[in-house]
Amino acid sequence: MKKFAITLILFFAAFVLLKYAATSEARVTPLDEKALKSVEAGTYEFDKAHSFIGFRIKHMGLIEVPGFFRDFKGTVQFDAADITKSTVEFTAKIQSVDTGVAARDNHLRTADFFDAEKYPEMTFKSTKVEKRGKSLVLTGDLTMKGITKSVSIPFEITGWLPAGERSPAKMGIAGETVINRRDFGINYGGNLPNGVPALSDEVKVTLQIEAAKAKAEAK
Repeated sequence: MKKFAITLILFFAAFVLLKYAATSEARVTPLDEKALKSVEAGTYEFDKAHSFIGFRIKHMGLIEVPGFFRDFKGTVQFDAADITKSTVEFTAKIQSVDTGVAARDNHLRTADFFDAEKYPEMTFKSTKVEKRGKSLVLTGDLTMKGITKSVSIPFEITGWLPAGERSPAKMGIAGETVINRRDFGINYGGNLPNGVPALSDEVKVTLQIEAAKAKAEAK
């Protein structure tokens, strides 16, 4: 009986902790202006193993279906003296799109959506970085399915680690924006009988980037 009571108490405690963890908001605090000045300037390359280029699109007005690109590369040219002079660019392989459902991924690669055979890459090249109050905004040319549009991405530098004995300096960048898929010629899908779009025009784009100092520059 005593063992049963102890087990019950431990089970209840674990349940409370799991519930708290599930409902608590975990968020990385971005670097403030003072901390940004300590970040080492130079070229940082995307660490693909610890980075994420993803998207979410609402399905039938119900929920947002997520996806991401497995194969990509990118660089950050970080100017510590004046962050507005920094630049970012990346390329993602369309064939690497992954939503967790093979049939859907294959459909996304066709001309109905990305047309991976004709347009194998999606690219982004920044044109400016701005300070808007306490916020940072990255603007650049996004090219997808042969169409280029200017896109602005509010972002944060979420952290920086100086170089260690066996590792280069690293920085974290997080950003999110919304684009209209029809601006890029992705027009597949109509409305349901109730008038709700089967697929929303708006697509949320999420960037979670860990970038390491380029080997040529690493101390």
